[in-house]
Amino acid sequence: MLILNAKVSHTGPIYAQLVLPYELRVNSRLRTALASGEEVAILTQRGTVLRHNDLLSSDDGKIVQIISADEPTYRITCNSAHDLLRCAFHLGNRHTVTQVADGYLRIYQDSVLKEMLEGLGATVIEETAQFEPESGAYSTGEHHHDGHAHDHDHGHHHGHSHGPLAPIPTRQKIHRATDAQSS
Repeated sequence: MLILNAKVSHTGPIYAQLVLPYELRVNSRLRTALASGEEVAILTQRGTVLRHNDLLSSDDGKIVQIISADEPTYRITCNSAHDLLRCAFHLGNRHTVTQVADGYLRIYQDSVLKEMLEGLGATVIEETAQFEPESGAYSTGEHHHDGHAHDHDHGHHHGHSHGPLAPIPTRQKIHRATDAQSS
């Protein structure tokens, strides 16, 4: 069995491609098979999310390219940026895994969410597409760039943080509107 256990950014020839849906690309421990039928195990650091075009290597130097599978999704657009932001807010409020792209959002198909989004004035279109949702505010800093392969050196800065996207509080007071205000 081929064991893939390290992400790499530079490579020579690619041994194989592995097509996976998002649901499987978030697993740090996965047993599956290549299109050829060869069994493969993925053993990555916990919290690793595999993105489209990521490269994994085995101990013997074989490189496998991850390909995002086409999945049943909704493409959400609105007439204004404000309305799209409202949709993103309501999806986030429901902890919905969401892809944020230039001018649209993408989520897994869900008829209840579709009805809510249309009620907010969104246009919701069913499509089969690669799903690359946001990692989340407390992610390990993994990031991706929509629309281009990511096989170049990271010696330059993309404007993305390589740590959590938001500070992780050790203790946090939750302020409620009903809290008594001190005078």
